[in-house]
Amino acid sequence: MATKQDKKIKKTENTIVAVEEAFGKTEQFIEKYQNIILIVVGVIIVIVLGFFGYKRFYLSPKEKDAQSQMFMAEKYFEQDSLKKALNGDGQYLGFLAIIDEYGITKSANLAHYYAGICYLKLGQYDLALKQLEKFSSDDLVVGPMAKGAMGDACMELKQVEKAAGLYSEAAEMKKNDFTSPFFLMKAAMAYEEMGKLEKALSFYKRIKEEFPRSTEGREIDKYISYTETLMKK
Repeated sequence: MATKQDKKIKKTENTIVAVEEAFGKTEQFIEKYQNIILIVVGVIIVIVLGFFGYKRFYLSPKEKDAQSQMFMAEKYFEQDSLKKALNGDGQYLGFLAIIDEYGITKSANLAHYYAGICYLKLGQYDLALKQLEKFSSDDLVVGPMAKGAMGDACMELKQVEKAAGLYSEAAEMKKNDFTSPFFLMKAAMAYEEMGKLEKALSFYKRIKEEFPRSTEGREIDKYISYTETLMKK
């Protein structure tokens, strides 16, 4: 009768045999498809090296050039010289040309935001939306502000319901005591303009509950009271 020790040894032997068989099959597979495997590995290496080469020798210099061009466009933007900010001054590029020439860079992405705000201030709301829709950011403030600016453009275009939705989205992005209550307030006012008082009230109450210390939160009671009064009429 086999002892426990014998069974243990037998089990170990079986495991070793199984491993050896697996290695054997792997070796056969490698031998059979050696050329294909080498080609695949070679392609992967070329792609990886190409990616890092692209970033180092093409994208990085491109980004530096874009940043140097952005300097004057941003300066004109700060001075409210919006047309020069958009179109340049003949020596330095404006945001639109930066987008065209440096479209794959972070600077070009930011230029979409600046261009959108320029068009918004100039009253060209469709163009503002077109630029802002192409901008993306994970920044705590800039991302929500861009979405909210889209809401402003829609409000000017009398697309109030769409604006309310964009304000609501802006409020939910990167929640903080600055942008969230600010855009909750704008969303509430948009709903109020549409006569959707219950919806507006829910946004006002969210400000009171979630952001009581914000600028909007300190004055929110009067908005709640006013809306509740309107609802009783």
